[in-house]
Amino acid sequence: MKKNKCFYLSRVTIIAAIFFMHMHKANAQLSKNTTNDTTFYITYPKMLTGRFYFSQKYTAFTLQGSGQTKDLQYRPNTTLNMGVGATYHNFSLNLAYGFGFLNQTEEKGKTKYLDLQGHFYPKKWVVDWNGQLYKGYYLYPKNYAAAISGNYYVRPDAKVNLFGVAAYRVLNNRRFSYNAAMIQNEWQRKSAGSLLLGAEIYYGVIKADSALVPAAVADHYKQAGINEIKNFSIGPGIGYAYTLVVQHHFFIMGSLAANLNLGFSSETGIAGTGNKTSINTSALFRVAAGYNSSSWNLSANWVANRQPVSSASSSNNYLLQTGNYRIILAKKIMPAPRLRKLLNKFD
Repeated sequence: MKKNKCFYLSRVTIIAAIFFMHMHKANAQLSKNTTNDTTFYITYPKMLTGRFYFSQKYTAFTLQGSGQTKDLQYRPNTTLNMGVGATYHNFSLNLAYGFGFLNQTEEKGKTKYLDLQGHFYPKKWVVDWNGQLYKGYYLYPKNYAAAISGNYYVRPDAKVNLFGVAAYRVLNNRRFSYNAAMIQNEWQRKSAGSLLLGAEIYYGVIKADSALVPAAVADHYKQAGINEIKNFSIGPGIGYAYTLVVQHHFFIMGSLAANLNLGFSSETGIAGTGNKTSINTSALFRVAAGYNSSSWNLSANWVANRQPVSSASSSNNYLLQTGNYRIILAKKIMPAPRLRKLLNKFD
């Protein structure tokens, strides 16, 4: 398992580095004619932001119940990771690992996963992308549908593949900074917000070797017998983001974007395959809170995406949920001249 984690980590690092180099070059061109209002937030173009952090990513899925029947919530047993990272301009590189002393949850089964979800904040945009491959889930809460009391119902065969991208234009980028709250390389000194306009596109597959609804509770769910769900969705979105700042240093940031998507879904099970076209509303939100200054940042943030999937055989639908939690201690520092010269080559 450790070898797999290291292998996944190296692939994530290489892909993220290539993406950020291209993103930074494009953003540098966009920023030449863009100036921010420094009474609201301050940028530090010559500073390097280093960080120590804890993070945990997840990709979960839910089968909705009906009436008084509870939803079936399948969750992955992902690791809590500890890592370090740095940001220079809008180029970021983070390295983290799920050390054993932070993760003692074998009762939830094993999850093998490659999670390439990324959240990027060029000057006028916020961009989120998903590239997730997960295998191995457990049913929450404990005991529900489990064969042995006190255990989790575990599905090592359950898989989720999710790919997509969402991009939103930040209309008030002169006064509102996502970077200050999310990647710690800027400082929001006064409260401000911004309207968001954009769109998203996603493709996802939920699949298992047998029915996703456990046999012990199959009589209570209309999705009984279904073992594969596919979904493609695309649509425009609108949102709003706002940072409340208290005494220049303490902040709370909230952001919500809602999309009206055209969705194409299919279900496969013991009764065959069914298809459905529908209109769904998805949500992408992020929150952050903490302390920020010209040098130090101590904060926590959470980014989450909720993608509804319509059922082709019943009124009980599905939900794909992705996200990332982080707790961060960061410091802005002036790099040595030689290091600054090397970093400027990315400009």
